[in-house]
Amino acid sequence: MEHNKEHADTKKLAAQVIRLINLADYQEGSVVSRTIIDKKTGTVTFFAFDEGQGLSEHTAPFDALVYLLDGEAEIFISGQPLRLKEGEMTIMPAGQPHALRAVKKFKMILIMIR
Repeated sequence: MEHNKEHADTKKLAAQVIRLINLADYQEGSVVSRTIIDKKTGTVTFFAFDEGQGLSEHTAPFDALVYLLDGEAEIFISGQPLRLKEGEMTIMPAGQPHALRAVKKFKMILIMIR
């Protein structure tokens, strides 16, 4: 059922002009995510992190590109901290542990190609 909802949401976004930063609002004390594309070949996901929120350390089998649309984040890749601000990006390499934390609330696009 959830997969069908995501597929329907993706169809609503197709063939129109959309301002990425407006895909979802911040929610106090939360991380909001919205799948934009979910295919066998990769995913594109929008995230909105409230200040202080984050994702704990984990690994992924594929490279992932993170692009900040707004705010400020600290991203740890194999224990090394990177500070990203609006308009900046980094690539989290496959197989390397990484984590994210909102220094200030931020919105980002995560692109993972399989």
